[in-house]
Amino acid sequence: MSNHNIASACTSEQCRRGLSAKTAMRWIDAQGNRCDYSFGDLETQSNRFANALASLAIGEGDIVFTFLPKMPEQFFAFLGTLKTRAVCGTLFANFGEEALLDRLGDSGAVCLVTRKSLYKKVARIRERLPALKYVILVDGDDDPANGVIGYARVMAEAASDYGVQPTGADAPSVLHYTSGSTGKPKGVLHRHGSLASQIATSQTVLGLKEDDVYWCTADQGWVTGTSYGIIGPWALGVTQLQYGGGYEAQTWMDLLEREEVNVWYSAPTALRMLMREEESIFASAKLPRLRTIFSVGEPLNPEVIAWSRRLLRHDIYDTWFQTETGAIMISNRPGLEIRPGSMGKPCDGIEPAVLADDGSVQPDGEQGNLCLKTGWPSMFVTYLNNQSVYGSKFKNGWYYTGDTARRDADGYFWFMGRSDDVINTAGHLISPFEVESALLEVEEVAESGVIGAPDDLLFEKVVAYVQLHQRFQPSRELELKIRLHVSNRASSIATPQEIVFCDGIPKNKSGKIMRRVLKARYLGLDAGDTSTLEI
Repeated sequence: MSNHNIASACTSEQCRRGLSAKTAMRWIDAQGNRCDYSFGDLETQSNRFANALASLAIGEGDIVFTFLPKMPEQFFAFLGTLKTRAVCGTLFANFGEEALLDRLGDSGAVCLVTRKSLYKKVARIRERLPALKYVILVDGDDDPANGVIGYARVMAEAASDYGVQPTGADAPSVLHYTSGSTGKPKGVLHRHGSLASQIATSQTVLGLKEDDVYWCTADQGWVTGTSYGIIGPWALGVTQLQYGGGYEAQTWMDLLEREEVNVWYSAPTALRMLMREEESIFASAKLPRLRTIFSVGEPLNPEVIAWSRRLLRHDIYDTWFQTETGAIMISNRPGLEIRPGSMGKPCDGIEPAVLADDGSVQPDGEQGNLCLKTGWPSMFVTYLNNQSVYGSKFKNGWYYTGDTARRDADGYFWFMGRSDDVINTAGHLISPFEVESALLEVEEVAESGVIGAPDDLLFEKVVAYVQLHQRFQPSRELELKIRLHVSNRASSIATPQEIVFCDGIPKNKSGKIMRRVLKARYLGLDAGDTSTLEI
């Protein structure tokens, strides 16, 4: 069996190529302290973590999650887990208790890697996670009675060599949860064979070269942060900048300049935030090494491209893919004329189409379902424990993405919207169902309905319609209570930017919330056919 192991490609293979002394990761923390890790360091640290898992009898088929902010241990744990042929899932550090419970419970995760400040959330739900045997604390000590293991101790005791067993292309690898418009989040399971797509697009779209310095700003809780913040670049032997701080315009410009970044991959929300800053920040920036800027996560406004051309003196190339696709599918890229606002053209080997609801191909210029011909290497293999929903995404050899689009006469694709109620806020897909569920836990709330509404910065903002029990009245204090509760239970990203108190939530006769009616009401549009409304 040939070895398709993702972690081996990122570490062992690079060492075999003679790159063991080359800088793989330039780590810069929020205070500006920096530390370089070579490919040899990645190999050693991931090997130690693999051996640590093996000492706990964790291996092939088991599910291990990281619940960490961006920090070096995130990368060692991710790669080490994949070396054992266990599945590695990644969680955003701002997830609340219910979000954690849904994902850790559904997956049956046996191990979680986190830090003390975040473990407090896990501790409160630990008894509801019977499969979770071990919690490894990167900054804590052993607590055997609670299955808590100190990272420093177990890594110090682990050997630095690890023999990765041959890993087939179809062996499960990475697990990301994504939100739908109804029901709980779905676990998108990928395979080690996804490496082929991630390498190919890192070369042909991002244009990465071995002597580049590359910076992907995405968190590893997001598929961009694993596919293009770990896998693709390191499998090509490329040096990555990883920054542990948050958004700050001057700091970002300083990093691009000082670290001589060649290729920068970010998101439209971050770029729109930069647009709001003082222009002097960019006028003074010297970026002679910067070759290309890419964007992902939500449609890129033409205004952002014009701004970048004027102030950064660079085009921004928009890319499109999903958690389910595992790698870039459609993109703008060097050598292809940018049509501002478009998704670009398909990547090599990818066959998209715009299909009508009956499966027929729409004429150019007509909106329809954006679909992909199945069979690309990074295509997800299932929704964990939800095969029926997985099957519903495929029809006659096409994967239905849930996005709607049109294609122009020159083969460029243009994003039009979602075919469901999922909210894309700052590139993160938010389930209205999850937010509604959290809202209903608030004592004062009788009913709730959640929609996404257009927003100049976030692309879409979360808007919550809330009906209170009769004995309660709206107030600023209640709004704050609601926001805090959603943040603690779901995530800060899912927290409503706007709360609208109302007398009732429109539902159909089967009790389904009519979110399109709420959205039309919010936007001042005609709600269309309301004959099935209950109220």
